[in-house]
Amino acid sequence: MDSTQKMTTLSEVLEILRVNKKDNEFTMAPEGFTAGKGKFYQPEDLKIIKTYRFEGDSSPSETCALYVIEANDGLVGYSIDAYGVYSNHEDDGYDDFLRRIPVEGTEVK
Repeated sequence: MDSTQKMTTLSEVLEILRVNKKDNEFTMAPEGFTAGKGKFYQPEDLKIIKTYRFEGDSSPSETCALYVIEANDGLVGYSIDAYGVYSNHEDDGYDDFLRRIPVEGTEVK
């Protein structure tokens, strides 16, 4: 990475999503992903349009990925997953569900 390039932080990305009204958080439920609006989505209803990976220099607990996701009804939001031992998705099927969502966007580190 170019030393003059500004590093993007998780909080900066979340603020950009908020300002653009794309700050709906998709969470895992037994019925699929939900953004808390009474609707559930399956992987075929979604696409990942951008992935951000954050690697904490000072603390491994800061290491995570943020996925910007668009639903087939136009709802755009995000899902955050911590890596490794800090993962907040132990056995809820999140990882398998996420792998089945088509990826159409880019990855930003």
